[in-house]
Amino acid sequence: MKQMMMFGAAMALCASAVGANEFEPTMRSYVEAEVMAWASDPILVEAIRAQNARHATLGPAEISQLDSQWQASGGAPSHPLVARVLGSPAADFLRQRQVASAGVISEVFVMDSHGLNVAASEATSDYWQGDEAKFTETFGQSPGTMHVGEVEFDESIQGYLGQVSLPIHDPDSGRPIGAITIGLNAETLF
Repeated sequence: MKQMMMFGAAMALCASAVGANEFEPTMRSYVEAEVMAWASDPILVEAIRAQNARHATLGPAEISQLDSQWQASGGAPSHPLVARVLGSPAADFLRQRQVASAGVISEVFVMDSHGLNVAASEATSDYWQGDEAKFTETFGQSPGTMHVGEVEFDESIQGYLGQVSLPIHDPDSGRPIGAITIGLNAETLF
C-alpha cells in the first residue's frame, strides 16, 4: 500500500509538470547502483575508440549530413548508418542491459567525441546529440559527472521518462572519449 501511495504521489508530481528535480535523487541513485559498473565496459570503450578514429576528420558539414541521413531513414534498420549503430556487439550489449533492467531502462545509447551515436539499444530520433545538454554537459567532464534531464511524458510508451547522461573516459589515458545516455522509466523507479 505504501508503494502505491508513493507511486501515486510521484505520478501526481509528473502530471503537474514538475521538472526532474523531484526525481533527480532517485534517478542518480539508480544510475550509480545499476549503471556505473557497466557504463565503461570494454566493449563500449572499444566501439567508441573505433568510431572516434573513423570520425577524426569530420567537420560540421559532414556531421550535419550524417544527421540528415539518419533522420531521413526514419530509424529503419536496413539503412547502413542505422544498421551500424543498432547491429554492433556494443548495441547488443546495451540491449542486454536494457532487458536486464526489467523495464527501468527504456533506452540507452553511447556517443563518440563529436556526439554522434556509436551504439544504441534502439533507434534514436537523431544521430547527432552533440548540440544537446546530454552531451554538452557531460563530454569532457570528470568521471562521475551526471546530467539529469527533466522527466517528461513520452507518447510512444505512454509513460514518464527521464534521461541521465555520463561521460566515458579512456581507461588507459583517462581522456574523455564519449558519453552515454540512459533513458529511465520514472514510473518503475518508485
